Order: sequence, then C-alpha cells, then structure tokens
Amino acid sequence: MRRRVLTGAVVAGFVLAGLPATATAAPERAPEPASAAATAPIAWKPCPPSTLIGVPPEQHQNFSCAYYRVPIDHDNAALGTIDISLLRRHARQPSAKIGSLFLNPGGPGGPGLRMPISADRYLEPEVLDRFDLVGFDPRGVGSSNPLRCFTTAEDQADVFAKQVAVPISRTEMSDSLAAYRDYAGFCDRNAGSLLDHMSTKDVVRDLDVLRAAAGDQKLTYVGFSYGTLIGATYANMFPKATRALVLDGNVDPKLRTSDGLQYDRERARGFELALDAYLGECKDVGPKCAFSQGSPRQKFDEIREHLRKQPIPLPGGGQVDIHTFTNGVGGALYNFSEFAMLAEQLQEVYEVLHPPAAKALSAADVPTLTTPGNRGRFDVWPDTPYTSDDSYFAVNCSDKRFKHKQHKLPEIAAVWEKESRTFGRIQAFADAAGCPVWPGDEDVYAGPWQAKVDTPVLVVGNYYDPATQYEFSKRMTQQLGNARLVSVDAFGHCILGDSQGVDDLTADYLIDLKAPAPGQVFLPDVAPFDPVLAAD
Repeated sequence: MRRRVLTGAVVAGFVLAGLPATATAAPERAPEPASAAATAPIAWKPCPPSTLIGVPPEQHQNFSCAYYRVPIDHDNAALGTIDISLLRRHARQPSAKIGSLFLNPGGPGGPGLRMPISADRYLEPEVLDRFDLVGFDPRGVGSSNPLRCFTTAEDQADVFAKQVAVPISRTEMSDSLAAYRDYAGFCDRNAGSLLDHMSTKDVVRDLDVLRAAAGDQKLTYVGFSYGTLIGATYANMFPKATRALVLDGNVDPKLRTSDGLQYDRERARGFELALDAYLGECKDVGPKCAFSQGSPRQKFDEIREHLRKQPIPLPGGGQVDIHTFTNGVGGALYNFSEFAMLAEQLQEVYEVLHPPAAKALSAADVPTLTTPGNRGRFDVWPDTPYTSDDSYFAVNCSDKRFKHKQHKLPEIAAVWEKESRTFGRIQAFADAAGCPVWPGDEDVYAGPWQAKVDTPVLVVGNYYDPATQYEFSKRMTQQLGNARLVSVDAFGHCILGDSQGVDDLTADYLIDLKAPAPGQVFLPDVAPFDPVLAAD
C-alpha cells in the first residue's frame, strides 16, 4: 500500500515503514478554509418521499435535500467530481437561527443522510429551534457515489464464503486471510479513482466546502464514534473555521493514525473491559439480571470455551457457534438497553449445557447469539446487483497505518487473545487482516493535533464504552489543543440522548458556546437492567 501522509514539522523526519528514506516528502501545508462568500450555495429542494420514510406527510415541508458536487481530489480537479447527498432539517425558529449543525454517525461508512430526522432523540429542543440540522452521506457511502468493489452480489458472496468472524483452526485462518486478498483484488479492479481518496482528510475537505456552501463562516458539528476523528481532524486542519464541536464516543486520533495494530489491540481490550463490567453489574443487581445466579463471569467463560471447541446445538433447532456468539455479545455491549435481554439468552444457553433446560430452546429464542454479524459488506441479497458499499475498509485502510505483513496475523491473534480472550481474535481478523493487502494511494492527515480553536472542543466519554474505551476520550482531550472532557459513569457506545445532564450541557455549549467546567461526571438517565428498558 502506498501512502502520502499530511503531518506537521514535529514528525517531518519520520520515515514510513517499508519506504526508503528518499520517499519521505516535506510536510504539506494545510489548506485555507473555504470562503462562504466565494463558494456556490447548496441548491436545496424538496426531499423525495423515499428519503423521508417515517416522517408524517404534514412535516415534509420541514426538510429539504440536495446533492453538492465536490472534487474527487481537492488538489487535482482533473480526476473529476462526485456528488455528496445532503438532508436539512430546518431550524424551528428561523428568526433566531444561529446557523447549520452538521452531523455524522461514525462507522466509518455510516450513512448520515437521515440523522436530522431522528435528531430529537439525542439533541435538546432548543438546539432544534436554533440550527438547521444537516445530515450527509460522506464520500463513497450510501447515496454519495458509493464506493463498490464488486459488480455482483455473487462475486461478493464467493469472496467471503469461507470467512468466519473468529478463525481458530489453521484452515479458518488461511481461508479468512485469502478472502481479504481476493477482496483487495476486486477493489483494485473495480473501485476506480475514488479508492485513492477515501481518507478522513478527504471527508474533512468535503465538510469544509459543505460548511461554506451552507453559508456558515465556521463549523458547528456533532460526531459519534469514528465521527470524532472527523471532528478532531477538522479542528486541526481548519482551526480558524471551527465554531463548536461535540465529539461523543472518541477515538484516539494519534494512535489510530500512527499505529493501527496497537489501536485495534486496545480496542479489543476496551470490549473486554466493558464485558467484565457488564458481568460484574449483572452479579450486583441480582435477580434483575437473569444470568446472575452463581458466577456470571465463570458461566460466561464456560460457554465461550465450549464454543471454541464446538457449537452448542439447541434442542428446538439451530445452534450457537463461537462466531455468532462473539458478534452478538459484542453488539449487545453497544447499547445498555439490550443488557437484560442478553442476560436472558446467556442463561438459556447455559442451561442447555446444564440440563434440564427450561424449554426446547431454538435459535429463534436466542437471536442475539445465533444471528451472523451484519457487517456492511455482507448485507446484500444473492442474485442481485451489488448494492452495498465498501467504504468501511476504504476509510480505515487509508487512515490506519499498519506496518505488519498479513501472514503474521495468526501469530498476532494468538498474542491478542491471551490478554483479550473473548474479543482479541475477532478484532485481529478485521482491519489488521484486510488493510495490509488493501490497494490504493492515500493522502492522510496524521497530525499534529494541538491546533488552538477559539471554543474548547466538547469531548464526551462513557466509562464502559466497548468500541471506543474511556481511555481514548481522555487521550483525545489531552491531544487536542483546546478541549474539555465530560465523563459519564455509563455503559454503551456513545451517550447523547441517554443522559439529561450531558444533553443540557451540550445544548448550552452548541447555542451559547458555554464550555463545561472540567472534571464533571454524569450518570445515565436509566441504569442497566432497568425493567423499563427490558420491556422496550
């Protein structure tokens, strides 16, 4: 993989692994922010009904849609253009409007177009009053010129037919690595010139143009998960054009862009920390957690170790295997409203190992533990044109710097699972397996991260966030030139909409640029295993 990294003078002498010293270029100069006065405005139009599914017809007038054309390469117009898909939810008090508030759900590869439609779930009413909320599908995602490595669903299915989530045997590991090599080959043949321009830096360049095209002098932004890297990158590429940034569920920008292998190793640790806290909470709440009798930790480990050797057949039909089990548990840790349900299903599977079970359990009774993971590149029907996109790897394999060779993965996975028994192997056989063979020539922003913005960036982190562990939020705050950390004693990935204290603070910040006092810790509105959550 070839890389061209935008860095500051502090790392100007650093030589990338695998490149001769003569290939190290002088650091590039950050571009000037787009001028609102000189940028063609967005031509908003009524949204098509298909975009507003779920919105009552009488409210359709509150939304508008557009496509906005941007260069594939902002430094080389000759490569052509792509169209970014946007949706705007109009400010409810136009006379008091502050400007636009751009939203990103993370991923990478998460479509953000419809985020304004559900914004009342995570933003306070006064924010909806004062801002036009703007959602967009980033380049290569959803309806914004989706980057596709396959032309048919059959090709995609053939490539990943033998790949599994948790490769343990020599054959499983070999097949999974071969699938990533085949995947890279299809991308190299079919993805086109956009493949070289999918990094977060490219997304940020787009976002800056969209900000100016919306008529805003400075950016106001809320980003979740990977979207926090977009926000951090914008603050450092365009500090003078930054108004207010809310980053919820943070990555470690420096580590992510300098050492992808260590970053993903620490992600696995984050999932383990969240799992251990979940099992401890289950024991503490007693009967409210169906898995609490005895030792939840020992029972969980027994199930996992059994599954590493063989699946658990269910008396009523179907089975639980190590792949669906690991995917299901990891997914449930994202949302504490699923904690009670996960406990019930874990207990039911445990009772199959220790009969008599309460009933003839079937796969339909434990869907969390028997349903294959729904990754973006797998969610297409057979015998149809390929309609998904491959932006997840296109972005991550651009931003993350992996210096190892793919054939080292079995050895790496063995080390990781010693410290992260449940999630080390599944994490190793993801980006760390695919990115070393990924094609493309990426132009990446990898720091510096200390640019001073006028208003402190608002960084929000949960103590037991599985995907972006709390330590990452602490590092984000330390690395940014001007940031404030708000901590939440909560489970789950991201918190906006689930902690009234954080929501109120966020509204004050977005509207009045009121930075929070340092050191604040908030609680979620509802505790895990609450019966109300379990009934939803």
